[in-house]
Amino acid sequence: MTSDNPLNDRLDDDDYPAYTMGRAAEMLGTTPAFLRAIGEARLITPLRSEGGHRRYSRYQLRIAARARELVDKGTPIEAACRIVILEDQLEEAQRINAEYRRAASGSPAGSAGSGASSR
Repeated sequence: MTSDNPLNDRLDDDDYPAYTMGRAAEMLGTTPAFLRAIGEARLITPLRSEGGHRRYSRYQLRIAARARELVDKGTPIEAACRIVILEDQLEEAQRINAEYRRAASGSPAGSAGSGASSR
C-alpha cells in the first residue's frame, strides 16, 4: 500500500470510526453496556455503519478511556461524563486563548513565551 491509499488516510484519522462496539469495549477493558451508557450521557456519539452498528474513532476511545478511569475511581458515570466534557472544553478554550495571545503579540506559533499568567 502507498501513502496515497485512502485506507491509510482513514486509519491515520483520529475521527475515523474504525472500531466496532465489541472491539472498542475490548480495547478499553470494559463492556458494551459502558459504551452505551456514556453514549446515553452524551459524552460520545458513535457513528453508525450501514447496518446500524455503532462505530468508534480513536478520539472517542480516548474520551471513553478517561471516563472509565474516573468511574473506576468511584465517580458516578454521569458525573464522570460531565467532568470529561468540561476537561475537553477547558483544553479547547486554553488552545484558543493561546492562539489569540500569539496573534496579539505578533509572535510566531512556536514561541509561547514563559507561560505565566498576566492576570
